[in-house]
Amino acid sequence: MNNANRQITLQSTITCPKCGHQSIEEMPTDSCQYFWECPSCGEVLKPKQGDCCIFCSYGDTPCPPVQKEESCC
Repeated sequence: MNNANRQITLQSTITCPKCGHQSIEEMPTDSCQYFWECPSCGEVLKPKQGDCCIFCSYGDTPCPPVQKEESCC
């Protein structure tokens, strides 16, 4: 299947590595999200080295550009 025809998922469940809280978040399609504050413990997450955004580091679904196999941000 051609990448242009692939269904893109726009939600990802982020899991806080500090407290384990999970939150379903809407992913932006026109920018990367570099920071996310856990609503449970207040930990501010940043992407792990080599990842482009918090969804690629802590989410169960990578960001839309990565899903499309395009370069991200």
